[in-house]
Amino acid sequence: MVLSKISSQSDVSVHSTFASRYVRESLPRYRMPDNSIPKEAAFQIINDELMLDGRPRLNLASFVTTWMEPECDKLIMDALNKNYVDMDEYPVTTELQNRCVNMIAHLFNAPLGESEAAVGVGTVGSSEAIMLAGLAFKRKWQNKRRALGLPCDKPNIVTGANVQVCWEKFARYFEVELKEVKLTEGYYVMDPEKAVEMVDENTICVAAILGSTLNGEFEDVKKLNDLLTEKNRVTGWDTPIHVDAASGGFIAPFLWPELEWDFRLPLVKSINVSGHKYGLVYAGVGWAIWRSKDDLPDELIFHINYLGADQPTFTLNFSKGSSQIIAQYYQLIRLGHEGYRNVMENCHENAMFLREGLERTGRFEIVSKEIGVPLVAFSLKDNSRHDEFEIAEMLRSYGWIVPAYTMPADAQHITVLRVVIREDFSRTLAERLVLDVTKVLHELDNLPVRLHAKSGSGRVNGTFLKKTEIETQREITTYWKKFVANKKKNNKNTIC
Repeated sequence: MVLSKISSQSDVSVHSTFASRYVRESLPRYRMPDNSIPKEAAFQIINDELMLDGRPRLNLASFVTTWMEPECDKLIMDALNKNYVDMDEYPVTTELQNRCVNMIAHLFNAPLGESEAAVGVGTVGSSEAIMLAGLAFKRKWQNKRRALGLPCDKPNIVTGANVQVCWEKFARYFEVELKEVKLTEGYYVMDPEKAVEMVDENTICVAAILGSTLNGEFEDVKKLNDLLTEKNRVTGWDTPIHVDAASGGFIAPFLWPELEWDFRLPLVKSINVSGHKYGLVYAGVGWAIWRSKDDLPDELIFHINYLGADQPTFTLNFSKGSSQIIAQYYQLIRLGHEGYRNVMENCHENAMFLREGLERTGRFEIVSKEIGVPLVAFSLKDNSRHDEFEIAEMLRSYGWIVPAYTMPADAQHITVLRVVIREDFSRTLAERLVLDVTKVLHELDNLPVRLHAKSGSGRVNGTFLKKTEIETQREITTYWKKFVANKKKNNKNTIC
């Protein structure tokens, strides 16, 4: 008797994944398949497709941490199956969150007594933290207005036009008007004087940013506090300040401890910070810290009898993982002030090295500041022939992910490239990036002008020039001829 099977019916366990039928058949993309597939095949198919993603450590667009120590990785993996909200079942994890809140509150100079507990909560990121802080401001404002018999249906927040999109989400989701201070060329953060001018009796808070997403610059929270204090004195209002320290909250205390931006300023009532940025934890953790219990209305805190214990909670979600909370506690005790200071100093010095390397090309204007988030934002001095988007596109061929974007209103005519320096961006990588940018500039110099530039508009030393269609067409033709001639010259000795 012949004991054989056709290949499609054979036991797949005896074959390698690439010898099975699963690599020659397309899997459903938008509906669950009818049948199961071997775990090895599922892993290989997904892993192969993920290879097309960029490399996280070369993603210089992101502020989010892309490397942690193996010991912390193990703690994260061991806690993947812990649901944080099961506080009665995982009391130690809850205690670790409370320790983190207190450590961060002290880092931000919260006015706490020796044994007084800080007021704060862990979130899935700064977006949730901002939503919670905004809700607290709105509720406090509403309560005061109702007590005075005044209307409370038109709350607003004053911010700069450079705020992160989560502020726009908060305003839209929770029906709060967003009053934005427009930017100007050369000044890409909120102007404190203009911000205070926009404050009225319906302003629930002014939001300042410690580390603008656009160029890393710290806004002048001290000046804002002083100006707003005077306006409150004159008007009788008590408009507070929230500091969005998503990026800068774990930087300023270690690099510029004398800088006053936190709870040392009386009008700062709450601060958010991203643990998954310069808190040095993988994506998925942020923190909202309040100055005192009086700044968080009690009616926003829910007390839930769940799984045998009373659980006070002030979050926008319920179930979430415990891994990032544990990872944050690991970093705080592992690094301490000394370790965080060393990491931030390294990031800052590598940012300065990159800045100097780009300046030496003579082609870029640096938009970022030396005091701020360790990043380098830069624009072409002359983008009449090629622009920042082309540089970003060509850097992808070298493996780098560098974003190019236009500034918000009223500086939308300015385009910048931005490189974020994280903990795992070494001096060697900085040297390599400068070299690759130089190569890209050389390649662009030998290419014809992009057809999208046929409008002829460009910027030279801040002045915009306009070319006629004939001039533009002649320039394109000239560069194409030069390009073809160079190709022929380089290939004349090639044997086919």
